[in-house]
Amino acid sequence: MYEVGVGKADITAFKLGVGMMGYGMYYNIVKGVETDLFARAMVIRDTTTGKKVVLVNAEICFITIAIKRGVWKKLRRKHEHLDFQEDSIMLSAQHTHSAPGGYSHFGLYNMSIPGFAPEVYQKVVDGIVDAIVEAAENLQPATIKVSRGAIEDEKEVAFNRSIEAYNENPEVKTKLKKEEASQAVDRNMLLLRVDDLEGNPIASWNWFGVHTTSLSNDNHRICSDNKGYASKFHEDKVKKRKKDKFISVFAQRKAGDVTPNWKWDRKKKWTRGKFEDDFESAKFNGNIQFEHAHRLFKKAKSASDLPTQVDHAMTFVDFRKVIVDKEFACGQKDARTGPACHGVAFFEGTKEGPGMPPAVGALARVLCRGQKAYELAAAPFKPKDKAERIYEKYHTQGPKDILIEADERRILGTRDVKNLVIPAWADPAIGNFKKFHANGSLGDKPWIPQILPIQLIIIGDIALAGIPAEITTIAGQRLEDSLLEILADRGVKEVVCSTYTNAYCGYITTYEEYQLQLYEGGHTVFGQHFLGAVQTKFKGLALELLKPENERNVVEDGRPTFFTDEELELRSFNIETQKRLIQL
Repeated sequence: MYEVGVGKADITAFKLGVGMMGYGMYYNIVKGVETDLFARAMVIRDTTTGKKVVLVNAEICFITIAIKRGVWKKLRRKHEHLDFQEDSIMLSAQHTHSAPGGYSHFGLYNMSIPGFAPEVYQKVVDGIVDAIVEAAENLQPATIKVSRGAIEDEKEVAFNRSIEAYNENPEVKTKLKKEEASQAVDRNMLLLRVDDLEGNPIASWNWFGVHTTSLSNDNHRICSDNKGYASKFHEDKVKKRKKDKFISVFAQRKAGDVTPNWKWDRKKKWTRGKFEDDFESAKFNGNIQFEHAHRLFKKAKSASDLPTQVDHAMTFVDFRKVIVDKEFACGQKDARTGPACHGVAFFEGTKEGPGMPPAVGALARVLCRGQKAYELAAAPFKPKDKAERIYEKYHTQGPKDILIEADERRILGTRDVKNLVIPAWADPAIGNFKKFHANGSLGDKPWIPQILPIQLIIIGDIALAGIPAEITTIAGQRLEDSLLEILADRGVKEVVCSTYTNAYCGYITTYEEYQLQLYEGGHTVFGQHFLGAVQTKFKGLALELLKPENERNVVEDGRPTFFTDEELELRSFNIETQKRLIQL
């Protein structure tokens, strides 16, 4: 039998002028609040074995190393009696781009905020912990049922924004046209329904992949966007009394190349949703997700109970140096990853969230290719270790035009960021990074995490793969399929890519998609074989879950970089740097 408890807490961290996380644009700052933001939690316990897991979904862009670490630290310090294990807690985000940022300790994710925002970080951590504690203290006997089904093709809910890359995959037998982008996504939703023993609903938790970006980068009001509206619509529909403890979570799955936007806005020069008013588009999209989820929710009422089984495992992987198993190497020899690098395509953005202007992007590509030619020509005359690092970088990163080396802390080949040739006035975000470098707050630590957690949680015959990134449609399908092949021996019938989970490092594309170097490929930081590396490491973790618990040997590569309070203070958000952007 299962015991289940749920909790919900406010995480609306209003901080005037702080940058929103997601689009990375310096002008996308907080000036007001459209909707509150929440963290929703569910604790599930197997009464036979006593094992329990915690699922959390937060209405922010993504979970960071700092958030996961802060939550775990507070649970140990103030709620030790709840007896949680670190690897049993899965923190995920629904990926709204209209929530405040500043809750990462790593420099690159502070670039457009600008800085670390202690108040935002603490509000999110405290809210997540409050939701978990509420859920843990309200455990009750419950049934869990599963329902699944695809959203109808005619529903304008999800579209592949990188159809050219999608078509490169061998799984795509018939190449799709741009107007067929709604077919190049996984339209299936998986939903868990939780009831008490009297049949009263406790929770609904579903996974469906579509970016939470109905609101564009010119928005200045905190909002949970389409998935937040969907959650509210469903909770309002199911609750009979305001005091009822019912939560509805609309979590992400394979959303890396999936957008809710498909109409070209001639005025703004980017794609938008159904309506010119982004908030109406967000409600429209959220309503489609809500209506489908509610149909599945009602259907689940008559489904069989989920078999009772709870298990979990987590490890930390240094993705700078993973040797890819042959079965995941796409026929390539010497498939491996390398230190994190961001390509020009990442900074150029997407059709729904454009970044640097095309002319600037073209210039950046010329500079990057010149830097590559220079480094390869000079490598034979350098010490062996330096030469090997150069060769490794360009081997693992393949066709990427490398603009930022996050591990090596270089932009356009130089560590002297404060004197970078790109002037601060050309891009205020670059100006912020120059300031951080000048005051020493970037230090000698990587600008994004290189050692990252991967996690597996089994609930009944469903397995959740906690991924610290966003994964494209076909890449996610490959990972789910390879894990299912192993975990079927545990009775697992479906694997779910739980994305934006426990940490964040960018994207995961297929090897084939990566070669085109569209936005997603430019943001696949550990190189062209990152998906293969993720599959390799998840395979190892899944094989451990086939063993009796006392025989498991889950080995970590280390732990992510730790930042001191002094380093963070030098890089903290300061309203004075934003005043000129705020129209009071």
